[in-house]
Amino acid sequence: MTTRHAPGRRKQALAAAAVIAGLLTTAACGGGGGDEAGAAGYDAATTKVVNAATTKGGTLRFAGTQDGDSWDTTRSYYGFAWNFMRFYSRQLVTYKTEPGKAGAALTPDLATDGGRVSDDGKTYTFTLRDEITWEDGKPITSKDVKYGIERQWAQDVLSGGPVYLKDVLDPDGEYHGPYQDESADKLGLKAIETPDDRTIVFRLPQPNSDFPQMLAIPSASPVRQDKDTKSKYGLRPFSSGPYRFESYEPGKGLELVRNPQWKQASDPVRKAYPDAVSVKFFSNANDMDQRLIAGDYDLDLGQSGLSPQGRQTALKQHKGNLDNPLSGYVRYATFPQNVKPFDNEHCRKAVIHGADHLSLQTARGGPVAGGDIGTNMLPPSVPGSEGQKYDPFDLAGADRNGNVAKAKQELAACGKPDGFTTTIAVRNNKPVEVATAQSLQASLKKVGIDAQIDQYDGSQTSGIVGSPDNVAKKGYGIVIDGWAADFPSVQGFGRPLWDGKYVLESGNVNYALIKDQAIDDLFDAYAKEPDEGNKGRIAAQINHRVMEGGYYLPFTYEKYLNWRGGRLTNVYMTDAYNGYDFVSLGLNSTKSANSSKSSATSQ
Repeated sequence: MTTRHAPGRRKQALAAAAVIAGLLTTAACGGGGGDEAGAAGYDAATTKVVNAATTKGGTLRFAGTQDGDSWDTTRSYYGFAWNFMRFYSRQLVTYKTEPGKAGAALTPDLATDGGRVSDDGKTYTFTLRDEITWEDGKPITSKDVKYGIERQWAQDVLSGGPVYLKDVLDPDGEYHGPYQDESADKLGLKAIETPDDRTIVFRLPQPNSDFPQMLAIPSASPVRQDKDTKSKYGLRPFSSGPYRFESYEPGKGLELVRNPQWKQASDPVRKAYPDAVSVKFFSNANDMDQRLIAGDYDLDLGQSGLSPQGRQTALKQHKGNLDNPLSGYVRYATFPQNVKPFDNEHCRKAVIHGADHLSLQTARGGPVAGGDIGTNMLPPSVPGSEGQKYDPFDLAGADRNGNVAKAKQELAACGKPDGFTTTIAVRNNKPVEVATAQSLQASLKKVGIDAQIDQYDGSQTSGIVGSPDNVAKKGYGIVIDGWAADFPSVQGFGRPLWDGKYVLESGNVNYALIKDQAIDDLFDAYAKEPDEGNKGRIAAQINHRVMEGGYYLPFTYEKYLNWRGGRLTNVYMTDAYNGYDFVSLGLNSTKSANSSKSSATSQ
């Protein structure tokens, strides 16, 4: 997920992290919450549906500290925006409305089925459902789906979103997008055919078994040509879902109301329980958390967890309103190979062995707010992950506090027996990254590695650490970052990070500059493999190859504390979006806004 960057994810400084980690450990041992009206209690929605109901009505109230990067389905790359867009956009296929891993499975949406595959995996044919309409009542056609997908090619006007379909359908870049399309209907992309209004056919030059996953991303949503306002479309998208835009003030708020033309019979996924959906944006995370806890809002749009101050209050007084899921992110350090001595794998492994992994976990908030110690680079939510069972450097085992002897052996092997100097690059708008860098700096000093910390402008990431030339110029030997999957597969998670073909001059995220033909070949084999079991085995092989190269030091499989408002019904976490499944939520109008008041110490 171009990290799916969850910008606005709020983190604490090192001192605060240690205090909160202790509080979280105490609270976690103190018993769960739960209210007299029947809340399921602490962490209940992580694995099951909480407060199942079919009640309709009311306004679902989101609060957020970060506006969407864009509400244009083509341009967005924020995970919470993809989740929210399902209120007003539909795709041929989408994710199931079920808790946990089951929610990461695909299900038909606009299409009648999951598609018919032929031509050795290179042709996908879909038939659209009856009675699918736009917000003005006109039918959604196959041409609308094609046009919406074609907009990905208009990167000069609509940049920012994922381009998986562009890369897979037109790897040679022969099509130039609908705005430069000289055909009369602006539907000149040859890889997509629309023989009639209900049939759409995709012809891939090469098979890719994750192609259906790419069709579930909002950038594959239909867009109607006569409603396409190009760069302004994100201010007022035209709805194909159960809600339509009523108002939007960037940075302040937005409101969705029911789309009267949407038909429940045409949509097996969305139940559309609320009458309206509103979002209020806050400039201060603590203010937002106070309003959530007070019951003025139902949940956090960003799904990034409560701030340290909010966590303290919630754990003491409203623990039954909290869930503690995995975020889907791996947090890590990586070593650019164009900065010496990190062109030598033994110098990279010296850092891995020299780091105090328990200290790094504490710096990130401890096991509850920070997450489990990461032992490899494939997060637990991605098929093929072995979790902590695969721990080639013993990061969560005997060497969780680091291993000075092994680190010095690696230093000798890389020709730096007395150590070396380097620079750690961290974003200045991510306090937890600064805290993590300080922890790493302290432990590396014990093995003779002198690491300075450089805080750079986090809003300029793509041009600073995303530029290999600038990384070399600055001497950034260690870059701290995090990543989550664009879709739940090793390709959706790791290909931008590890495939040599994805090294870019600007906007690069393969920070380690990995160009390993064996890894590239494994990704190619994965894309051609139809069997899910075999795909999982290939995913594990890719992960092993990445770890064996010593390109990364994983910190944590990130977890966070999420607020679940007392009015909410049908609440559950889904692996598809690493947060609550927004489109399933409803409201219990008979319940008080905040009905879980038992303290952690009284249970």
